[in-house]
Amino acid sequence: MGLIKIKSFSFLFTILILFSLFPPPSSSLSSSHRHRQHSRQKQRHHHRRNTQLNNIPSTFLPSFSPPNVNGEWVLLHHSIGVSAMHMQLLHNNKVVIFDRTDFGASNLSLPEGKCRYDDEVLDVDCSAHSIIYDIPSNTYRPLMVQTDVWCSSGALNSDGTLIQTGGYHAGDRKIRLFSPCDDDCDWTELPQNLTVQRWYASDHILPDGRVIIVGGRKAFSYEFFPKNENDNGGVFDLPFLMETTDPDEENNLYPFLYILPDGNLYIFSNQRSIVLDYVNNKIIKEFPMIPGEKRSYPSTGSSVMLPLRLHSVDQNPVVEVLICGGAWGGAYVKAQEGEFWRASNTCGRMKLTDPDPQWVMEEMPLGRIMPDMLLLPTGDVIILNGAANGAAGWENAVDPVLNPILYWPDEPDPTKRFTVLNPSTIPRMYHSSATLLPDGRILVGGSNPHSTYNFTGVMYPTELSLEAFSPPYLATEYAHNTPLIQAVDQGGILSYGQQFSITFSLAFRHPDARFIVSMIAPSFTTHSFAMNQRLLVLDIVGVEWLSWFDYKVTVFAPPSRNIAPPGYYMVFVVHQGVPGHCVWVRMQ
Repeated sequence: MGLIKIKSFSFLFTILILFSLFPPPSSSLSSSHRHRQHSRQKQRHHHRRNTQLNNIPSTFLPSFSPPNVNGEWVLLHHSIGVSAMHMQLLHNNKVVIFDRTDFGASNLSLPEGKCRYDDEVLDVDCSAHSIIYDIPSNTYRPLMVQTDVWCSSGALNSDGTLIQTGGYHAGDRKIRLFSPCDDDCDWTELPQNLTVQRWYASDHILPDGRVIIVGGRKAFSYEFFPKNENDNGGVFDLPFLMETTDPDEENNLYPFLYILPDGNLYIFSNQRSIVLDYVNNKIIKEFPMIPGEKRSYPSTGSSVMLPLRLHSVDQNPVVEVLICGGAWGGAYVKAQEGEFWRASNTCGRMKLTDPDPQWVMEEMPLGRIMPDMLLLPTGDVIILNGAANGAAGWENAVDPVLNPILYWPDEPDPTKRFTVLNPSTIPRMYHSSATLLPDGRILVGGSNPHSTYNFTGVMYPTELSLEAFSPPYLATEYAHNTPLIQAVDQGGILSYGQQFSITFSLAFRHPDARFIVSMIAPSFTTHSFAMNQRLLVLDIVGVEWLSWFDYKVTVFAPPSRNIAPPGYYMVFVVHQGVPGHCVWVRMQ
């Protein structure tokens, strides 16, 4: 049986320090069906088989999270030379970051001898508009894109290659590839094109490994990459996208997409949502409109599909979507006239799998236009970036919202689900982005509400900085709860429905150790939507106590490609509400 090994030369030293600070308990491992989160009761029901390993109880739930700890911001780089409009985490622990190319030179040069010619703005452009950021070393190097990637979209395919589609003008039909590597690899632009222009479209990987590209400005259709012989000449009409277009504002761009456990595609645009059978080009269900404000670009809100809690080989988990923020219809037009309406402070939740799905509305403590929403390894949601007034677009928003919000979806009392976290000092407005990192931090960059790079004489200058936010679970005083994954069997190459084990270490033996194992797809983030993001809470078969420090947890892999499309995923062990660094696995 193959093993993925993760070495930590400092682990023994860490154990010795923590061992002296926190003497090991003497009681045996136990389990609980309830736990506290920030001094509040919060239920997480995770059903599993009665199988036990070595007579150790097999009900393991996330537990107590640190009270009175509200996260920490760290500035990683004052400037990376480009503004981070788009981000994609790769399985080699690097992040592809890129902006647009049609504003002139960036603040980062390409390697000597590399230039773009006959650009829309410059005859010769020898500056970079993309970088590859290395997470462990906190370093970056320039990359070269050939055509304009402004407001484009993307998804990772099953082998971890970024399929990046569309953009503006010369780039609006382009298909680009970026494959993870440890040397001097760069962007590749394919000779074949998309069928129609895709500007402000959304992408999602499908269960068969292809990518679906949906919508875009004046593109009321969808298509696939790669295409097959049954692809209707390359494009399929989707009148729903035209129906959700508002005069003068659109409010249907960057639609929210989620693959459902039955293999069909959930699409949300403006205030409406449907289930699309993309194989037969047929809408099979339409849901009620979300009350209140508009939610799609430029009345930009954000969305996640809440964690899918898996139970053995059950292929029908509960599916629930969450949508937060946005703006009232007309806010975009008014913002262009210099009048900035208050952003939405509401969130809507809807269980798509209910017999009669309905939106349940909640209120955030802070309203937001252009928020980013990300799923955390704990199953909670972080909401960050954006503004309190206005709409998306150049110069269209004011009053940055600097405080992230933590949302606990399993808190029974809706009035207690939100907690305001520590603020950044850097406004992240239009064209900012964020993504979850393998160590549980949030990478945050970008913000350029101007038609060019503008650093002086404006209220919100172009941001080239890169920072990281550590959620409360990474507080140093709770490091003794952090699990360190040592190995994953099967070489990290997993088949659907199989059992596999993860060996991990804790600083000392806990009397009430409670765990979850979460599996997260890395997202392509731009314009307040993390495309392809999904979190699966894996079904725990049992836990084995191997030694004073070491444990082995056995779980079921996801049961089908519909629930976990093929590709790379981050797997986290979460102990007492604290995740350790992930290990990468590949579903195939």
